[in-house]
This record gives sequence, structure tokens and C-alpha cells, in this order.
Amino acid sequence: MNTPLGSSHHGEYKVAGGKLVIADLTVSDGAVATASINGDFFLEPDEALQDINHSLLGLDLNAPHGTIAETVRAAVGPETVMFGFDPAAVATAVRRALGHATTWEDHEWEILVPQPLPITTQVALDQILTEDVAAGRRRPALRLWQWTEPAVVIGSFQSLANEVDPEGVERHGITVARRISGGGAMFMEADNCVTYSLYLPQSLVDGMSFADSYPFLDAWAMDALARTGVEAFYQPLNDIATPEGKIGGAAQKRLASGGLLHHVTMSYDIDADKMTEVLRIGREKIRDKGIRSAKKRVDPLRRQTGLTRPEIWETMMSTFTDRYGASRTHLTEDEISRAEALATAKFTTPAWTARVP
Repeated sequence: MNTPLGSSHHGEYKVAGGKLVIADLTVSDGAVATASINGDFFLEPDEALQDINHSLLGLDLNAPHGTIAETVRAAVGPETVMFGFDPAAVATAVRRALGHATTWEDHEWEILVPQPLPITTQVALDQILTEDVAAGRRRPALRLWQWTEPAVVIGSFQSLANEVDPEGVERHGITVARRISGGGAMFMEADNCVTYSLYLPQSLVDGMSFADSYPFLDAWAMDALARTGVEAFYQPLNDIATPEGKIGGAAQKRLASGGLLHHVTMSYDIDADKMTEVLRIGREKIRDKGIRSAKKRVDPLRRQTGLTRPEIWETMMSTFTDRYGASRTHLTEDEISRAEALATAKFTTPAWTARVP
């Protein structure tokens, strides 16, 4: 008499630039009872597929991604050729089948349309909304920034003194804010950048390296740029470029609570002369390029698209909706009020802004 094997589980993972990996599992008593890994990948020798399936039997349903990948890697051995996939891809498909890793389609996405707010409220919102997604208080979301004053936003780990020229900041009336994500400084006058944040559970990038997660989370944005006529691509680790040069960069913050902030700023039309008076590092970048004077504008998105910034926003929101079925909405009064309170308590204070002097 056969023993019932329990519930069935199905998970799929399309390797970036590779093949589709599918995991069909049944589970019983907290472990994998049967496993079938399949897909359009290539594998030699044939017997290695049986080895992969057998290695998954008895796997604890809560096994982390790394444990699964190492189990598969040990089972196939160094002589096996896995073309179009690898043990990490198998682990992701298994984790998706078991409900620990998710896909874009597993979530109900929202788009928070641009609302003009002070820059310190903007960086506070990144923390508030990432925490809310992690706690299940709100849906994952894309938010487009619209700010009300000229600003410099520095990365979480940058030195304030090394990045920002205080005389230039005072002369041009610049607000300096520090965000919770890493990465470099951003010079952000009104209407001169296209900036967005994604708030999502880390399950969406389960098992991915940071290097892989950046282009994965911005694939929709590359599509949106293509719709505007911009041929954009990623340069590792976090630069967004075109054949004419860099146009922007990304940053991330992963919270212990399980939330993930992914943040991108792209240049629309920047006063390069003013930027070099405000940002010290801007002078070094200009010097490295052999440019004696910065008296010009850096305008990649305006020049390459011929579109206004609102028109670019609209293309981005439409692309995100087409891909993920997102609905447009606004920040709530509660979200804004909590962000304003956090800005006062944290993001406007010298203790935070100068935490790396």
C-alpha cells in the first residue's frame, strides 16, 4: 500500500540570459518527498538529472538557498556540465516551489505617483515604506520622487566632508541629506533628475547576489528607457549607462526585517558647473575625463529622449503597469506624516547627516 505523499508544489525560475528551470515537488512531514527538476536547459551526462532529483529528497522545507545550492552542487560533482543553469538556479526554483522565494507576479504592486515633498521627507519615506512592506502593512510599490528644493543626497556610508563642499552648499542654497542606502552622492536640483524607489520583500531576490539583483530589479526600467529611444544597460555593479556614457546609478538597503529598498537616480538635465561647486567628487570626475571646465549641462535623458521629465515619468509608470499589473495611487496622509516626523527626528539632524564626518 502506497503512503500518501502530501501536497504538490510547482516553482519556476528563468535564469537571466539562460534557461528556464522548473521544480515540481511533493512534500510530507516537513520535508521534500519527491522531486522533479525539469526545463529547457542542457545537462551532461543525462544521469546527473537523477542525481539532482535524488539530492533534494528529505530536504527540510525551510532549508536556506545556500544549503540547497550546495546540496545540488555536491550531487552533480565537478565533471557535470550544466549549460543555461546552475545549482543556484535549481535552489531558486525549489525555494519558489516551497513559497520562500517569490516572483514579480506573486505580488500586488502599486505605483506611488510623484508628489512634491522636501528632500528630507523623501529619504525618510524610503525608510518608512520599506519597513511597512516588510511588516505587511502595505503592498510592494514603485515610487517616483518629486522634491521641492535643490539638494545633495549622500550615501549611507559616505564621508560628509569628503563629498560635500560647505561653501558651495551655502552659496547655492543646497539642502544636504543622507539616505539609508549605500552608493554615491547625488546632486538633485528640481527637475534635473529622474529618481525612483522600489519597496519589496527580499523574497523577490531570494538567493540572488547583489550583482544579479540590481539588473533584475531594473529590467522594467531598461524597457521603459528603450520605449523613449534610450539604449540603456547595466555596468557592474550599479551603474546605468548608454553608448554615450553613464546616466545614473542604483543603491540598495536590505533590512533585517525582510524589506528591501532599491533606489535609482538618473540624470535628466544637470548644471555640471554648479555640481562641481557643491560636490568635491564632481571635480575629480571632471578632471579624470580631461575636461578643464564644467561650464555646460549634463543632460543625457533630456537630450537623448527629447521628452519632458513628466513624459518620462509617464512612460516609466506605463511600462511598470504593463509588466506587473500595478495600480496607481498616492501616498497616504499617515505615510507622509510619519515620514515628516522621522525626517525631524532623524534625517534633518547633524547626528545622522554627519554620522560619517
